Amino acid sequence: MNTTLAIMAAGIGSRFGGGIKQLEPVGPNGEIIMDYSVHDALEAGFDKIVFIIRHDLERDFRDVIGNRIEKVCNVEYAFQELDLLPEGFDNSRGRTKPWGTGQAIIACKDVIHEPFAIINADDYYGREAFGKVHDFLINTEPKKYCGAGFILKNTLSENGGVTRGICKVDADMRLTDIVETKDIVRTGSGIVSAAGPVDANAYVSMNMWGVTPEYIGILERGFKEFLSRIGPDDVKSEFLIPIYMDELIKSGEISVTMLETTDKWFGVTYKEDKESVVNSFRELYARGIYTDKLYE
Repeated sequence: MNTTLAIMAAGIGSRFGGGIKQLEPVGPNGEIIMDYSVHDALEAGFDKIVFIIRHDLERDFRDVIGNRIEKVCNVEYAFQELDLLPEGFDNSRGRTKPWGTGQAIIACKDVIHEPFAIINADDYYGREAFGKVHDFLINTEPKKYCGAGFILKNTLSENGGVTRGICKVDADMRLTDIVETKDIVRTGSGIVSAAGPVDANAYVSMNMWGVTPEYIGILERGFKEFLSRIGPDDVKSEFLIPIYMDELIKSGEISVTMLETTDKWFGVTYKEDKESVVNSFRELYARGIYTDKLYE
């Protein structure tokens, strides 16, 4: 069975490669985080990569990474734009940035027709997660999805607070609740958030999901509902995958299995994180996880 990886990269900024923190080189040969996601996905068995970008990024995006990836696997592009809206809606409210991760996946409706995984462009997820999501997707059925469940203590920044979707699961590892939790930091006495103490071993969502093709149509319906709810002057609200996934779970329309991964997440949430990320990749190379010729 064919499987696809969709990488959400439309929100990275118009000055692609020009100091955008998510796109700074972190590997020994100038690799960016997306390089490792593509590598790990291909190793896990994914067949196609879909980059979700904006039209104004396309030329630079192809130069920085797209053209290289096209040499090793099937690559397609989807374009997330402000005017990608359902019939009857327009952008007269004056919004200046895309409508969130849910809209990003709707942009893929013409290029994805097989089970697929969803990730952020600027997060390093680790090889274990890609393998588990891929194996789930080749054995699942419509409306039975999965999410990579990272351990909270493996996803923190040492340079400031982070926001994470704290996940609750039942005895069968089915996701029952996603609680967006802000300002999570590690302290001398444990891990705390703006709302109080947090379990260091709680599962969190890092926006890595495995779904089947009908999910795009479900998102289209949800996007219409979202647009109908927000006020005419609201230019900041976003249609986000975790929030809508939570709604769908609670309604009973879908089920989501959490797949535990013990890999350590890396990301450049703060500028000061880069040194730590570079060192972490250096360690992965030293352990033989990656080689200098990443795609060979």
